[in-house]
Amino acid sequence: MSQSLAPAPRRPAVVAALCAATLAVTGLTGAAPPAEPVPRAAALPYQDPSLPVADRVGDLLSRMTLDDKLGQMTQIEKDSLVPRSDLATHRIGSVLSGGDSTVSPNNAQTWADTYDSLQRTALGTPLGIPVIYGIDAVHGHNAVRGATIFPHNIGLGATRDPALVQRIGRAVAEEMAGTGIDWDFAPCLCVARDDRWGRTYESFGEKPELPTSMATFVTGLQGPTLGADPASVLATAKHYIGDGGTTGGVDQGNTQLTEAELRALHLPPFQEAVRRGVGSVMLSYSSWNGVRSHAHKYLVTDVLKGELGFTGFVVSDWAAVDQLDGQSGFTGAEITTAVNAGVDMVMVPYDYKKFLTLLRGEVSAGRISQARVDDANRRILTRKFQLGLFERPLTDRSYTSGVGSAAHRAIAREAVRESQVLLKNDGGILPLAKGAKLFVAGKSADDIGNQSGGWTVGWQGRSGPVTEGTTVLQGIRAAVTDPARITHDRYGNGIDGSYTAAVAVVGETPYAEGRGDRPNGMGLDQEDLSTLARLKASGVPVVVVLVSGRPLDIAAQLPDWKALLAAWLPGTEGNGVSDVLFGDHAPTGKLPMTWMRSASQQPINDGDGKSPLFPYGHGLTYGATPDPDPDPDPEPTPSACTAQFRTIASWSGGYQAEVTVKNTGTGPLTGWNVAWDLGGSTVSSLWNGSLTVSAGRATVRNTAHNGALSPGATTAFGFTANGPTGTPATQCAGS
Repeated sequence: MSQSLAPAPRRPAVVAALCAATLAVTGLTGAAPPAEPVPRAAALPYQDPSLPVADRVGDLLSRMTLDDKLGQMTQIEKDSLVPRSDLATHRIGSVLSGGDSTVSPNNAQTWADTYDSLQRTALGTPLGIPVIYGIDAVHGHNAVRGATIFPHNIGLGATRDPALVQRIGRAVAEEMAGTGIDWDFAPCLCVARDDRWGRTYESFGEKPELPTSMATFVTGLQGPTLGADPASVLATAKHYIGDGGTTGGVDQGNTQLTEAELRALHLPPFQEAVRRGVGSVMLSYSSWNGVRSHAHKYLVTDVLKGELGFTGFVVSDWAAVDQLDGQSGFTGAEITTAVNAGVDMVMVPYDYKKFLTLLRGEVSAGRISQARVDDANRRILTRKFQLGLFERPLTDRSYTSGVGSAAHRAIAREAVRESQVLLKNDGGILPLAKGAKLFVAGKSADDIGNQSGGWTVGWQGRSGPVTEGTTVLQGIRAAVTDPARITHDRYGNGIDGSYTAAVAVVGETPYAEGRGDRPNGMGLDQEDLSTLARLKASGVPVVVVLVSGRPLDIAAQLPDWKALLAAWLPGTEGNGVSDVLFGDHAPTGKLPMTWMRSASQQPINDGDGKSPLFPYGHGLTYGATPDPDPDPDPEPTPSACTAQFRTIASWSGGYQAEVTVKNTGTGPLTGWNVAWDLGGSTVSSLWNGSLTVSAGRATVRNTAHNGALSPGATTAFGFTANGPTGTPATQCAGS
């Protein structure tokens, strides 16, 4: 693509089979090595890149000891390696950097040097199996200071732009390649159903079709084929399954749903990721009806690997296996339960010596079979070979200078402006005139940390200048004709009636899972309320830019605001917000979540019959005009409608479908019904409609909340069914 770096080999080509001897002799450092490898004949079949991957994996497995295999199933935090030689001694297969793991100085060059040093240690083992290095690059390569920070997923969901999300995935892959790191713990494909959950911002949206459509991020990271792209990075679909549906929105809680409901709401995004060839899947800390995902053989082995046909490898979440019995410290029983459930690689992350001892004991005792160990290794090694790690194990330094590049920041700015959702615009106060006298206030107006949120140069994130970028205030000043006409005070002090408008940038401060749960209220904090009160008292019209990782409880304050722009967590490119404020780009974002009237409505989701402040999909724009009518005198068809049937997901013996009802008439509908022949299927669950079945024919009628449709408007209902899938002819009737 035009905004991407020029293609280059992902890592310097060094033949893995000869790495140990070659590196020992040459003493390579972090400096950029030659771009071309020295031609050498492969000594063993697994070292021959011309052979099929399956043959190479089979040959390598035949040469591996049990210790080699158990090491491949082990992932450890890089800072736990004491001494560093333990990486080779214990044949560790994977390293990760957790949310607060860093390097010093924190820049792309140091990360690349760190990666190469660890990789050289791994390559010094007798078989020369490279490590695969994982990190949570969830909205950019966010552990690296100076990297491009994109909007969090909730904002990307508001864009409704899967192609843009794929381009973002590509940009993230290129920045990761510049540091050597080859495995991204992203995307999060959770369907967030309760905004009290502290990971709501990691979700693309509350309805399964939205995260499903954004699985394009997988293709962005990996490329069309894993390893074929010079900056291909292994993607991870997480957290399987139901983490966004826990009761009360409690992190790591219990998702209480029937199997049909679980499949309908939470499975489709993972099915799409598997279809796209995602290389790994990370399990959820949460439970389904009381059984933890890490112990759920039916969900992991039978459904994911069997029914969905997932051929990659399953990785546990951070220390999640250690949590299975509710006690601190690994036990053999926990390890056996997880591995036999289908976990291929365990994110330990610290006490790897104890873990390996226990794992070896469980295998030796026959509680974990050699076949299960070989299956896990085959899955892991296949992805390593496909990535090209055996041929190109070190950092390709041609990508290092591209971390935080202007091209990537331009994509991020585009994403920011597409993610802005205009919720209120009384009197058309927006867009603001570039020559207006403006007062800017609020704790997030000039704070990169606040606007980036959690998982930004640290697990929980923090306020302040955590990385390089453009704040919302800086974007405003750059957009206007005379920056001297912009006054800024965080608390709103000094405002008077001479200003055209006051822009208040308020909302949440950074958080991640756990600390981000909000069971006791979801309103603005006292500082924000005091700042807004000062602005209101001046008599100046107030435009609120809300920086938050979820909808907030703002119904009581909304009448005081002339305009409300949901900016979500935009990342480092705050000028994307000013692009919309001043009309360089009209707002196009649509709500990915239903916006509550009060926190007491949680959980609130589209189609549940509750009355929201703003419905799912709501979003205003500037100067909207109706589409021109091609027929100035159409025949009146006040009750016309269509019903479009679409299969969302299918499995052995069943499927999930969605039917979109559209008012195609010239007058409003007050109700509708859709009928079709079931063709031998039976509907097992249905939402957003009322079902009757007679003589093998289904009829769905609107509910009380979705029957009224203005001309051109749409609504949808969904269902799961047992039986053969198909695309039946639907008949829609309106009233």
